[in-house]
Amino acid sequence: MLSLKIISVIVNGIRKSIVCDPEETLGNVLRNQLGLTGTKLGCGTGQCGACSVLIDGKVVRSCVKKMKAIPENANIVTIEGIGTPDNLHALQIAWMYHGAAQCGFCTPGFIVSAKALLDENINPTRKEVRDWFQKHRNACRCTGYKPLVDAVMDAAKLIRGEIALEDLTFKLPENTSMLGTKFPRPDGLPKVTGTCDYGHDLILKLPEDTLHMAMVNAKVSHANILSIDISEAEKMPGVHKVITAKDLGDKNVMGFTFMAMPKNKNDGKERPVLCDKKVFQYGDPIALVCADTEVQARVAADKVKVEYELLPAYMSGPEAAAPDAMEIHPGIPNVHFELPVIKGEETGPIMDEAAYVVEGDFYVQRQPHLVLEPEVGFAYTDDEGRITVHTKSLVVVLPQIVIALTLGLPPEKVRIIMNPVGASFGYKLTPNSEVYMAVGTWITGKPVALHYDYAQQTYYTGKRSPMNTYCKLAADKDGKLLAMEHDIILDHGAYDAGGDFLATKAARFCGSCYHIPNIRGLVKSTFTNNAFGTAFRAYGSPQTLFASESLMDELAAKMGIDPFELRYKNIYRPGSTTPSGNELDCHPLEQLMDMMRPKYQEAQARAITESTPELKRGVGISLGTYNTTGDHGDNGEVDLELMPDGTVTVYNTYEEQGQGAEIGTLTAAYEALRPLGLKPEQINLVMNDTAKCPITGAAAASRLFFVNGNATLHAATQLMDAMRKPDGSFRTYQEMMAEGIPVKYRGKFTNADHTTPYNLDNGQGSPSSTYMYAVFMSEVEVNTNTGKVNVLKMTLNTDIGTIGSKLAVDGQMYGGLAQGIGLALSEDFYDPAKHQTMVACGFPYINDITDDLEVNYIQTPRATGPFGAAGCGEIPLTAPHVAIINAINNATGVRIKDLPALPEKVLAGLKSLKK
Repeated sequence: MLSLKIISVIVNGIRKSIVCDPEETLGNVLRNQLGLTGTKLGCGTGQCGACSVLIDGKVVRSCVKKMKAIPENANIVTIEGIGTPDNLHALQIAWMYHGAAQCGFCTPGFIVSAKALLDENINPTRKEVRDWFQKHRNACRCTGYKPLVDAVMDAAKLIRGEIALEDLTFKLPENTSMLGTKFPRPDGLPKVTGTCDYGHDLILKLPEDTLHMAMVNAKVSHANILSIDISEAEKMPGVHKVITAKDLGDKNVMGFTFMAMPKNKNDGKERPVLCDKKVFQYGDPIALVCADTEVQARVAADKVKVEYELLPAYMSGPEAAAPDAMEIHPGIPNVHFELPVIKGEETGPIMDEAAYVVEGDFYVQRQPHLVLEPEVGFAYTDDEGRITVHTKSLVVVLPQIVIALTLGLPPEKVRIIMNPVGASFGYKLTPNSEVYMAVGTWITGKPVALHYDYAQQTYYTGKRSPMNTYCKLAADKDGKLLAMEHDIILDHGAYDAGGDFLATKAARFCGSCYHIPNIRGLVKSTFTNNAFGTAFRAYGSPQTLFASESLMDELAAKMGIDPFELRYKNIYRPGSTTPSGNELDCHPLEQLMDMMRPKYQEAQARAITESTPELKRGVGISLGTYNTTGDHGDNGEVDLELMPDGTVTVYNTYEEQGQGAEIGTLTAAYEALRPLGLKPEQINLVMNDTAKCPITGAAAASRLFFVNGNATLHAATQLMDAMRKPDGSFRTYQEMMAEGIPVKYRGKFTNADHTTPYNLDNGQGSPSSTYMYAVFMSEVEVNTNTGKVNVLKMTLNTDIGTIGSKLAVDGQMYGGLAQGIGLALSEDFYDPAKHQTMVACGFPYINDITDDLEVNYIQTPRATGPFGAAGCGEIPLTAPHVAIINAINNATGVRIKDLPALPEKVLAGLKSLKK
């Protein structure tokens, strides 16, 4: 029998008598019983701080604080008690001003934590702010932490009376461009006040007959399934249905067939919805339990009994690609896609005669996305008979297609609506949870909610695919690059759905930023028994740039010249061609390097002066580039509609993942409609609902500001042409109606007229609209006693074309650099039984990321871009990790070729040098 406790506490200034299970957590009581959903639950283990509240003025992580430990009359403060939308606290004001809420999922916890800090110390230093957040495990994956510290420092100034509210309030002068400004994000206010409802917040507000789903996940990596016994689970309290492959019949195949490229030996039918014959990776779903509550569903899921025959588990690309490896998917070769790269002349003779040749094997790990919000969503049948799924997807049309193909439904009978999202960074490009939700509703006829715990989030969501890259570079006596060879094995995990496309990215970016006239290479996409591969920011470039940018340093060392100058000699200039053989629309790398040179020389001088035998300092350089838009034929659409009150509504599927889709949409519409003289508040946003919006495409490839902006300009031209009177003034809505003139127009964009298809026979082509460029510099300190690396400063010079929202772009740069530090030094996922928490996966907390992040821009207008813009999201994570690794080598002579550069690897290298 359950014994309950009654406790009297003060919550946000109001006394509450709460009857609760003493073993329940404070976080669950606040959310489930009191409806205070501003407190977010992320990791569930006290590692992320999103759930932070105050108890008697002290910061507490409510996800691990049991109600039995709450003292009587405790004074509890949640984000709702810090400030409200019409009465903001200084911290909330500063958070919006600095764009510190990106995805916003961590924001309530940070603000609550910072409130306790300022109550204790109204004049903290930046170090004290950072140490506070480190102590209280406040984690952020989006911002690089710098804007958060900026916000706390300014909030403290505001409270102390040193600045006025106007100093933290951005006002756009009338008839002024919004481009390049720090106009506040439209979604900032609900995020800083905790009133933004994310997926699980919405689940708590669903009708009572909603079922809650729990997956039965395999806890082995490769096995035949001998039997599945659901009988005990079916008898558990609250259980309505245990779904297995038998319930799906011939519909037990994920509908990814449309994604397979020509020459792919896999037909896209390899992934079951629910495994019934075989397990292909740890975490594979075998059954779905639908019950009255999430707790009941999870308890019942643990009662499903599965008997296995274990098979050899292939946990690396080379292992799975070996001739004697068994086929993971019977009938499909493990190496299911091969892409040759053939540019210029044969490289063998050139290599033989070159003055300088360097080569090496490099490995970039399976990087976990480490979002704070675990996978979550729900499905139901709407009032028009459509299976409707609310999700985190970063390309809402994709789950619509996959669900329709899986269940044999017409696409118009599937509706996808995007929830506010606690970040993605690419993993939500691959739909799978959406299929489970849809299946649950399709079979039970009821609303179904699905919420992963954080262990499931780590082992059963996609990861950055590791790559083993052998690369070889040749140069003449003057350092001019002559040729490159590479052999790349791409570990795409248990399932395909993009492994072929990723291979094209690897091929396009290995050796990029330099004119290399002759290339021979091969990229192989391989099934393994690892977590399936999916998109991750800078998709494909960090893996191969690690090889080529490391070799550029090795080549410079062999020649006895500075690695900066070797790069400068070989960078893209007019007449250069990329590894895929195309010329470029602009060449900003020379200017970006000219800007960096004095900073580089100053950093070198600092490293020499401040280095000691115990703490050696070094400086590293790397270059990065990435495409804007997807491949040839990338397209998108936007609707603009004049409303009766004279406002204009924008309809698009610019998926907001924290990167700034709302401010991007607002900026593009405001600029495109400038002749109408509208104020920003006169532009309404209707976004990310396939029943209401045309398809603008994926929040991927840094494409959406570019594609959405171009489509918005097209729609705006049509609307304003229709509104324009003979005298040049504009008709009102009422005048349009009176004259029978339509008030809604669809803008379209395709890159097909300025790109060419990518040739899968030789890896050549010009499939993207334009490119972004970056020069990275890292300054590091290496402890020679422990091998620990501390990044002291990261500098990024970049050209992304015309800047749309400066606030959003800065945030993307800082966040990308922080993820680069994690990629270089700590983040990994190789053991699914072990890597089930943020800490186990190497999540970088605030003191793991330098506060000294410097970003400098040049803005070369792109002829094909809206307002001259390119994109921004991918570029900061293309190669910052290589600058760090090159800096470690500069400091110590140790060359790390296998990421991450954990202290034990660096220490082993140091000991090897002594020998």
